[in-house]
Amino acid sequence: MKSKSGEVSHQEARAARLMRLATLASVLTACLLIAVKLFAYISTGAVSILASLMDSLMDSAASLINFFAVRYALSPADKNHRFGHGKAESLAALIQAALIVATSAFLIHEAMHRFFDPVPMPAVTAGVAVMLLAMVVTSLLVMFQVYVVRRTGSTAIHADSIHYRADLLSNAATLLALLLASQGVIQADPVFALLIALYLLVSTREILRQAVNELLDRELPEHQQQQISAIALANASVKGLHDLRTRQSGRTAIIQLHLEMDSDISLLEAHRISDEVEVAILEHFPGADIVIHQDPADVIEVQHWQTDDPLTINPKET
Repeated sequence: MKSKSGEVSHQEARAARLMRLATLASVLTACLLIAVKLFAYISTGAVSILASLMDSLMDSAASLINFFAVRYALSPADKNHRFGHGKAESLAALIQAALIVATSAFLIHEAMHRFFDPVPMPAVTAGVAVMLLAMVVTSLLVMFQVYVVRRTGSTAIHADSIHYRADLLSNAATLLALLLASQGVIQADPVFALLIALYLLVSTREILRQAVNELLDRELPEHQQQQISAIALANASVKGLHDLRTRQSGRTAIIQLHLEMDSDISLLEAHRISDEVEVAILEHFPGADIVIHQDPADVIEVQHWQTDDPLTINPKET
């Protein structure tokens, strides 16, 4: 039995609106940051501002990818994609990770070159003003993204949020580098650019981990699997369960399990029990795609006795 995915709840519709709004805000913010940082780099020639500018260029590319990926991921399931399009978010996150690595390599090259061949910066004040503006705008976007991720669990927006947190830190580092350069510490500029590049590389780990886990259909975390088992076994008519399989596709949790029931109940009664279990699971995993198979408990017990495999059955404590 499968959950009625065609009936989109108000909560899911609100989550979809938040995700679309977050991607639009990200694109607009990236465009603004690119414009002001380009002005600052032309004015100062600071490689730390170049690092921050490259970070924003990367963010704009990632934001555009998210803009389209999230809209595709939110499109309803069709006959060729029966489980929906949620994995588009994971693919977008992988592309973002590749952009981070490429950008970081470029910044490391530029920072090392500028470290051994420092260049004085003629207009530090303009750079400081621009970086302060960038920090304010980026902070507002990150706060909104964190809110959206908490409400939706979006992989792509989470990856985008990591980008902009790195951008926020790079802005702060660039600001500090400019202030030090104004005091004559010119090599602070390439040093901070190098630190920004290394931080960006480190930030890819979480993005890659989450994206790869979803693309390879990794099981939900152990505590969530235990929670699903506990919910199902809490029903008095359920004697046990086995073959629990889970995975994540975008915002949708895919849950499949076999319920064990008395062998003498009717098919109609077994269906009613499955409905009850499904509703209970959906209360804790909203929007989940759930498939439940009903099995007679006595037959499963015989099979378990014959195979002697403790992993094939999860009987209810009596």
